[in-house]
Amino acid sequence: MVVDETARVAPDVALGRGVVIRAFANLYGCEIGDGTRIGTFVEVQKGAKIGRRAKVSSHTFICEGVTIEDEVFIGHGVMFTNDRYPRATTAEGNLQGDGDWTCVPTVVRRRASIGSNATILCGVEIGEEAIVGAGSVVTHDVPPRAIVAGVPARVLRYLDASSEAGSAVEGVAAAGTSAGTAGAEEGQ
Repeated sequence: MVVDETARVAPDVALGRGVVIRAFANLYGCEIGDGTRIGTFVEVQKGAKIGRRAKVSSHTFICEGVTIEDEVFIGHGVMFTNDRYPRATTAEGNLQGDGDWTCVPTVVRRRASIGSNATILCGVEIGEEAIVGAGSVVTHDVPPRAIVAGVPARVLRYLDASSEAGSAVEGVAAAGTSAGTAGAEEGQ
């Protein structure tokens, strides 16, 4: 296990074997599986779970209620949410506490890839081997092996049965950079 001296890993974090945590990461109350790499400036909140051999790139926020399965790739600056109706205060004007909101779970299935700067709204499931293009906003479930991009994210195509999810990595960058035009070109 390698934990940078500037990283903050609370005593209640369950770390698997061979985990690597880079500089200035902040982890508390979460579970990290064997062989997973956590990048610089990543925050993983209580109740979040990350599987084995995952890679979480820098500046990513993984909040309570998020489950990331094995072998998932999370790009730089990916943001997860966990509250459908966030508010700072109650109707009476008091600061909200744990009992004043509902944590809505999100699941990222095995071998999925999420491109940089994507935002994942709560309550969705990103299917096994799915690819989310850079800059996308995921508002609905993503089917297994689908490639999605845009705001909101839409299915561009599916990986065919003979293609390996790893070989479609070029599609993540292309989907992310052309997302604004892809929907217009396809009439979406």
